[in-house]
Amino acid sequence: MTGLDECIARRCCLSVPGSDLRKIEKAAASGADEIVLDLEDSVPPEAKSDARDIVSAWLASSGEPAVRVAVRVNAPRTPWCHADIAACAAAGGPARSVVVPKVESAGDLAFVDRLLDGLESASGRTEPVAVQALIETPRGLANLNEIVGASPRLRAVILGYADLAGALGRSPAAGLDTWLPAQHDLLVAARGAGIAAIDGPFLGVGTGADFVAHVERAARLGFDGKWVIHPRQIDGVVAAFTPVPDEVAHARRVLSALGDGHQRGVGAVAMDGQMIDEALAVAARRTLARAGGANE
Repeated sequence: MTGLDECIARRCCLSVPGSDLRKIEKAAASGADEIVLDLEDSVPPEAKSDARDIVSAWLASSGEPAVRVAVRVNAPRTPWCHADIAACAAAGGPARSVVVPKVESAGDLAFVDRLLDGLESASGRTEPVAVQALIETPRGLANLNEIVGASPRLRAVILGYADLAGALGRSPAAGLDTWLPAQHDLLVAARGAGIAAIDGPFLGVGTGADFVAHVERAARLGFDGKWVIHPRQIDGVVAAFTPVPDEVAHARRVLSALGDGHQRGVGAVAMDGQMIDEALAVAARRTLARAGGANE
């Protein structure tokens, strides 16, 4: 499975507390491309075990919901991480990936990778559990290049603003341009590794001008999608990360023209006064992936 494959249907990722079954069931029918069942920050320490049981039971009984499902486990080195990952691997069902928070080094992902190897072998699980890395500490940001190459399971990196702001001593309400270097670094690392780059959530539940500005900035920069923390934000994010019909039509023409050129033995062709080569084909494939037509 390639990074591009994983970009399909991950324009909008809705995070929902794993301790609230009602919210999980509503999230599964919310229209988000992916739901993230959170066992970490939205669950207090005394409720961790109960939340894990709720998520495990839902995964085992939910069948195949029409949404991508991930579980945000607790961070490595916490008392709950092993048990969270074990529950996800054993539950089977629709959980395609675990989101590992506060990833700071390649070693964090190597630990998760080895743990999943053993758990899958013990449980007889035939579909490997993928991994997404949540980058939300200064050390994690500094070590991005080693992190993105740390595990063959890694499918996405996500920029986490709340914890990163706290660790940097920065106001969560800092302006858009304040975060541009971090966004750029994460994008470059993700693209170099061929995995998805996902922008973290707007730190509020509204859909006003500030929310729209954050979403549009992430889409223009080239992120594959964005997390949200309230269902009312889903439509705006899906719209921002969905190519318009003219963009889809152009992408198809690019791939068609280049395919014809390859059949003639040439690597670049002219289209509309522009030279089309593999570099533009990569962008065209990503456009079709966002539109749900990666295989066209």
